[in-house]
Amino acid sequence: MPLDLTKAGLIYIGDPATAEVSMKLIEEASMQLVRSLLLACCIVFVVAIAIHPSAVSAQALVIEGGTLIDGNGGPPIADAVVVIEGNQITRVGEIGQGRYPRGADVIDARGKYVLPGLWDAMVSYQWFYGEIMLNYGITATLDVGIAGEVGAAYRDGVLMGKIKAPRAFSGISRLTTRDVGDTGLETVLTPGRRPTSEQHTRELVRAFVEGGADIVMFQDGTLPIEYYRAGFDEARRLGMPVSTRAYGPVFGPIEAAELGSNMLPHSAGVGRLITRSPPAGNARGNDADMYADMDDAKAREVIAMLVDAEVALDPTYRNSWLRMPRDWERMGEEVRDFFDRGDPAMLSYYPMARREAALAQFRDPRPTGEVWERRMRGFRNSLRFHKMFVDAGGMLIPGSDSNPVKVPGLNLFHEFMIFTEAGVTPMQIIQGATKWSAALLDMDDEIGTVEAGKIADIIIVNSDPLADVQNLRDIDRVVFDGRDVDLSYTAGYDPVFKVESELNPPVTRLLWVNAFKPVATGGSGGRFNGRPPVGAGEPLPDPVESPQPAIETILPVQVEAGSPTTEVTITGFNFVQRSRVLFKGVPAPHEVVSGSELRVTIDARLLQEAGLHELVVVNPEPLHPELGMEWGNGTSNSAFLIVAFAPE
Repeated sequence: MPLDLTKAGLIYIGDPATAEVSMKLIEEASMQLVRSLLLACCIVFVVAIAIHPSAVSAQALVIEGGTLIDGNGGPPIADAVVVIEGNQITRVGEIGQGRYPRGADVIDARGKYVLPGLWDAMVSYQWFYGEIMLNYGITATLDVGIAGEVGAAYRDGVLMGKIKAPRAFSGISRLTTRDVGDTGLETVLTPGRRPTSEQHTRELVRAFVEGGADIVMFQDGTLPIEYYRAGFDEARRLGMPVSTRAYGPVFGPIEAAELGSNMLPHSAGVGRLITRSPPAGNARGNDADMYADMDDAKAREVIAMLVDAEVALDPTYRNSWLRMPRDWERMGEEVRDFFDRGDPAMLSYYPMARREAALAQFRDPRPTGEVWERRMRGFRNSLRFHKMFVDAGGMLIPGSDSNPVKVPGLNLFHEFMIFTEAGVTPMQIIQGATKWSAALLDMDDEIGTVEAGKIADIIIVNSDPLADVQNLRDIDRVVFDGRDVDLSYTAGYDPVFKVESELNPPVTRLLWVNAFKPVATGGSGGRFNGRPPVGAGEPLPDPVESPQPAIETILPVQVEAGSPTTEVTITGFNFVQRSRVLFKGVPAPHEVVSGSELRVTIDARLLQEAGLHELVVVNPEPLHPELGMEWGNGTSNSAFLIVAFAPE
């Protein structure tokens, strides 16, 4: 077949009689080519949005004229320019080098200092921390493995720009020596879980990672050594970093270094290795006592081992060494000032009980006596050890272990104060709170420094932090994920998922359920209405006076906002014919499988809004206390369906 040049869109030269037809063919071919090119461009554009959503949705930013401290430890760069497109830094240079993106928003940073956003790499995260931490320049946190199922939904909501808070990296749960709750009803992601074999350890690691964990966490050092080996092996297979509280005596810092631990929270187990008189047997010992008898030769050996293995240390002085720091009284004054002079909008949602707990720590005077003097000597030796460690090239992390009784944000700066007391330099503190913290998650190639190709988490401060690291408090601007952050507070701040450090279970009051079940089903306390539990296939009872219902499980635990009508299965006991199911306070239709299982239909219209949405079973209220009113009022404990934000 001859090649048809006209349909190929090429110029045709030939018989004039065919010229008009040829031109029409050429015109049609040209239009087809244009349509094809436009379609191809549209496809490329859509793919670009899917891969880099912020590249087309966010205005470019340019930070111009500041002194750049990029987090790598080198000398500051004066008159720097940082170009941000989407959520990425695309160029770092000096004024006069290159053009800015068209329509870029230019931030004048002359006379100011530009740094990576700060990390608090050890946090018992609470829902009310978000705005406060951002206002202190903290753009990333790492929790201690307590988030549970809601952790990933919360983190993803932050990254989608739906929740105003630092990016919230999470362990989701942690491997420990005792199941938290211990009723047998807890989910696999309830923090923490006790492995019972090497295979079970692997299964738990996989479950945590599938649940959204950013790091695998071991809580202590007393499990069989084979469990640690299996857990590390599974984590490596999945490409996950590992954090270990390697207190020993089975698994200590030596074993952690050998297996490749990324971090020792609380500098766990170090005191035991470097003391002249370690505690006998399996006793954990007191760190202050062990550091008081520090052997410098042992200390140097341990430091060399940890540095060589690239194991980071986070001593958490502010949490673990109460009343010992030189600036303790100043810290107390700042905590009181935080609440006395705090922004009214912030104070409107800061829980009162947490305020009182934060203030209470500073009411007791410093102890005296021989034991206190020995432990103060241990504190000073610990400061000296960690200074030796960072000077030897170790990654020293100022993670504050902020928890419900500490002030978020401010607590990290108090940790900086203690590092300064140890002689740690401002540059070392900055690297610990930026680059080295990112390295804990094996993410230092993506975040943690101000370099081209990195995620744009950046702070601008008004005063030189290398002169005094506390100048990092003097925040001028915060850029988070490429967006200029509004640093005002929001009265009634609501991050949708109210994450707590006391666990965030999909079914509440399981200890109550566990205690109530024998009474309700004929164990130690008899059974309601003279009936045994109702099984599958049996008719559901319709008693005149219904028993107190209870929920044990809910499946699925999570759906996405915008999901279609969804069936949710709840199990429990004391479900009767006149039981009602309420979801978000709205009656929901359900199918009775048995007196211990209901299949609930959740209408799509109730799944449009992200959040933790409550589901309860309501029975007709008992008429007489002896029929169980002491166990409840006819409304079950709560189950929660996580409705996660849907990607846009």
